[in-house]
Amino acid sequence: MVDSEPVVSEVRKQFIRQISVISADLENPQKISTRKRKCSERKAAEHPPDKKPSAQKLIHAETAETGRVKLQVFWEYMKAVGPVLCVFICFLYCCQNAAAIGANVWLSDWTSDSVVNGTQTETSMRVGVYAALGLTQGLLIFITCFLSRAYLMLKASQMIHQQMLQGTLLFPLSFFEATPSGRILNRFAKDIDTIDTHIPENIDIWMRTFWYTASVLLICSTLTPIFLIVVVPLMVFYWWVQRFYVATSRQLKRLESVSRSPIYSHFSETITGTSVIRAYGRQDAFVLISDKKVDENQKSYYPNIVSNRWLGIRIEFIGNCIVLFAALFSVIGRSKLTPGLVGLSVSYALQVTMSLNWMVRMTSDLESNIVAVERVKEYSETETEAPWIVPDKRPPEDWPTQGKVEFNDYSVRYREGLDLVLKNLTLQVKGGEKIGIVGRTGAGKSSMTLCLFRILEAAAGEITIDGVKISEIGLHDLRSKLTIIPQDPVLFSGTLRMNLDPFEKYADEDIWKVLELSHLNKFVSSQPAGINHECSEGGENLSVGQRQLVCLARALLRKTRILVLDEATAAIDLETDDLIQSTIRTQFEDCTVFTIAHRLNTILDYTKVLVLDKGEIAEFDTPTNLIAKKGIFYGMAKDAGLA
Repeated sequence: MVDSEPVVSEVRKQFIRQISVISADLENPQKISTRKRKCSERKAAEHPPDKKPSAQKLIHAETAETGRVKLQVFWEYMKAVGPVLCVFICFLYCCQNAAAIGANVWLSDWTSDSVVNGTQTETSMRVGVYAALGLTQGLLIFITCFLSRAYLMLKASQMIHQQMLQGTLLFPLSFFEATPSGRILNRFAKDIDTIDTHIPENIDIWMRTFWYTASVLLICSTLTPIFLIVVVPLMVFYWWVQRFYVATSRQLKRLESVSRSPIYSHFSETITGTSVIRAYGRQDAFVLISDKKVDENQKSYYPNIVSNRWLGIRIEFIGNCIVLFAALFSVIGRSKLTPGLVGLSVSYALQVTMSLNWMVRMTSDLESNIVAVERVKEYSETETEAPWIVPDKRPPEDWPTQGKVEFNDYSVRYREGLDLVLKNLTLQVKGGEKIGIVGRTGAGKSSMTLCLFRILEAAAGEITIDGVKISEIGLHDLRSKLTIIPQDPVLFSGTLRMNLDPFEKYADEDIWKVLELSHLNKFVSSQPAGINHECSEGGENLSVGQRQLVCLARALLRKTRILVLDEATAAIDLETDDLIQSTIRTQFEDCTVFTIAHRLNTILDYTKVLVLDKGEIAEFDTPTNLIAKKGIFYGMAKDAGLA
């Protein structure tokens, strides 16, 4: 105790000294900032910043285009409709508007006919021509609506949807890892709905209002040529108002489209994790997050209303000017005009305000909604996987005949800019060998199987199967010759038969045979519908073990020369595991089998065991030799109580 007193005294002195320094700093705040700066400089000198670039961000914020919609987007839509048919549709709109003008001009001229004995002459001829013009207008409207909206534009929407769907189905796995499901749903739901319904309606109303406005200006200018002096400044002002409004409305539409995707993503994630959310009592928190995302989406709604009011005032001003000058010039030139033509001119001018208003709004809506084509087109042009079939590199029908697999100095990474997950793998697997793949978490076991299916493309090196380089053949030719039983069994909504044989290549007898080999025949026989038993979404009405056995039956039905088991028995009981392993040993005796092992006892009788460590081959030999060497595999077997 006596020896410790000097130490305690020294600590007390240091504490008092620190208190005095802090008190002095509080009286002079500049000293605090100076000391902080010196401290940070000293730390920076002691610990220089790491020059290694930060890891790439997996999910980037969804971007929106700015400025005017490119003419290429309009051209893409026109190509989907058909350029020649677009011109023909415009001609039909012009004809139906000409018929409407002709009927009104004919009616106006009719009012000026002379009256004899209380009745007008040539009444029957007047009625006949007026009726013919009316019927012609009605027929043209019917043909235009049927041809454009009910057929051509719907066909164009189907074509655009088909292109996006084909592109999306061929996207690489990295795209789906970096893209939230809400963005994909947004394009397939809201954007396709816009192309289906809103764009045809916008085009229809815009064409009607455009030709109507052109008719008003034509009639007023024809009857009173001095009207042209007023039209030019009014049209310049109208053009300025329209461009200013359209630019604002278009960008608001883009912002609204981009901010809608997080709502879809959050809703989808909430539905998926409902049980967990309820278990932890986090309902209110998720509702609050949803409300915030909806609020963000609605931020573009109020400015849109304000811009509409701004537009309305200016369009009303232009319309009132047209009415004013049409009436004024008609009065000035009354000596040269008949009452019928004056009435026609003024009545047309009175409706031009509404026509101009609709024309600007439809121009804006069309530019705003054509953004949907722009967004869908983006997915149609995104880079896809390798070609499905390479015609001049197709392997033989019976390929592979042996099942010999070779990795030659093979390396792979998940995305550009990331580290390699497999490094310089070189090994040979003879046909019919059973290879067990083991290793710690993150060693690259699953990545190796993904490479066989070319879900991941090589960064270096080659994989050959029976002498054929898999990087040179089409993906369909490769994947149709391989079979995998995944860790998470996947079933689709539909019958059990459809899940086993989606392309209906096999007879019912073959299906019952594989059900017996996979130990599912008792369960299926007990169902009233048999092999037509209905599976719910994801196979939720089957147990995990039964779903795994269905995947085994599917593999037995295809019976390819190469089989991959990606920890297929990791989530099932020991009894089901034994059933699967015994079936694989007997039914796939002459096939090459790659098994990512979760339980080491399932691969102790395999031909060889491949031990991966940090993406490299650590050990590769028979299980007996590896245990005798007392290396990594020996340690894993010892931990499992097998050595």
